[in-house]
Amino acid sequence: MTTSDPRRAAVTGRTGHTTRWLPALLAAFALSLAACGTQVRNPVTGQTERTVMDERAEIAEGAKAHAEILKETPAVKDAALAAYVDGIGQKLAAQSHNTRLKWTFTVLDSPEINAFALPGGYVYVTRGIMAYLDSEADLAGVIGHEIGHVTARHGAQRATKQQHAGLLVLGAAVLGAVLGGDAGARAAGEIGQTVAAGHVAKYGREQELQADQLGAEYLSRVRYNPQNMVDVIQVLKSQELFAAEQARAAGRAVPEGGGWLASHPSNDERLQSIRATAQKLAGASGAAAWGDEGRARYLKAVEGMAFGDSPEQGLVRGRLFVHESLGIALTAPAGWRIANDASQLVLMSAERDAALVMKLIPDEVVKKVGSDHAAILKDALGATQGTTEKLTLGGGLPATHFVGQRRNAQGQTGPLTATIVSGPANHLYLLGWATKDAQALARTRTALREAERSFRPLTAADRAAAKPWKVKVVPMPAGGFAELARRTPLTELAEQQLRLMNGAYGEGAQAPRAGQPVKVVE
Repeated sequence: MTTSDPRRAAVTGRTGHTTRWLPALLAAFALSLAACGTQVRNPVTGQTERTVMDERAEIAEGAKAHAEILKETPAVKDAALAAYVDGIGQKLAAQSHNTRLKWTFTVLDSPEINAFALPGGYVYVTRGIMAYLDSEADLAGVIGHEIGHVTARHGAQRATKQQHAGLLVLGAAVLGAVLGGDAGARAAGEIGQTVAAGHVAKYGREQELQADQLGAEYLSRVRYNPQNMVDVIQVLKSQELFAAEQARAAGRAVPEGGGWLASHPSNDERLQSIRATAQKLAGASGAAAWGDEGRARYLKAVEGMAFGDSPEQGLVRGRLFVHESLGIALTAPAGWRIANDASQLVLMSAERDAALVMKLIPDEVVKKVGSDHAAILKDALGATQGTTEKLTLGGGLPATHFVGQRRNAQGQTGPLTATIVSGPANHLYLLGWATKDAQALARTRTALREAERSFRPLTAADRAAAKPWKVKVVPMPAGGFAELARRTPLTELAEQQLRLMNGAYGEGAQAPRAGQPVKVVE
């Protein structure tokens, strides 16, 4: 969780597709769409199509959404990395089907493996996905795919086909994915969803395949081998396999896919389709047409890039969470895992049926209702009848625990179990209990209390245990990935994860030779 924009941590904020201020944004966008029904020419197909979002509207709404995305998830502070990615994006955009747009390419400071685009020429990649790509041409394939979504007007087509769904797509892009509503039961089961991709990625099958094909075409136009688009899809396939391997090793259910993987056609189908496209493009141009894939340049660009959580977001190290700028730490119960995003921290049970959700209560809420715990519970959370208990958490932090009912803005009532804590530096926090049902609550009550009572001011031992990780480029040692794994702080399937970072994961993948440069986490 980050602290630069308090709206990210609104008390009833991002556990989902919506926050307290999203309806107003969507209503304004709906009015703009309603006025835009017209005929436009699709730059890719050349065909005329009816749309509720012409290019002027795409640009205007994309600009608004871009500003909100940067509030939700800031761009990386590494100016050289940002300029490198922008340079590749501008080169591709200049050879795309729409050179009229003022294209904007942004690297988001997020560990999620993700990329997405908004109407109007706004394209985003995360540093998370960059850690797993192996060359400049691979990055160009990711960016080219997202440019293809924009040039083919896929966002506008979805908004036209189902205007309400189109609004939710843009709203989700602004705010990120997960569930909506309370810090209550619906938080469970959705931990680990990504920034905007959970909705932005949900294009139709034909749209995704078309974006793949356009990405390959744009690669060839700037003299990258379109085969690299195949490599990008293979990266996604490998991510699926690795996620399944992680889940099996931890005794969890195998995930169906998230981030850039979510709701695309199967990656097997995409591989088959893009291989045919790449072969066709290669045959038309000839092997001599392709330039350097830019691996050395790419490794130089990502050297020193943050890996995993950044200090500004808070660091997760096993069962420990440390947020230095807020001055707080928590420890998850044994067997639980921690999921951290821009607006909240979630400690999740192994069975995924219970969680403790921590949110920073924004200053605007405190200014409106005051800092009294009872007032926050009543006026900000809508608490009605119930019981309260005064607590003292780690380091002598005063807290108030509430168990009872709440009424939301629509007048609906439901259960609420939450604790308000006065933390360091006069910050106030919400610790919300989320359980699947009464049986899960009974089974995990002790663990939830343990998690809640672990909330504490940061100690010297906490600081020492949580050091930032960075991507380093080193020569492959004679002992291969097994030797590399012994020198990295990665703990869960470290060797497999390093293979994944270096394009050597999966059956038939070739490992780099001794002495070749490879990425490692240190």
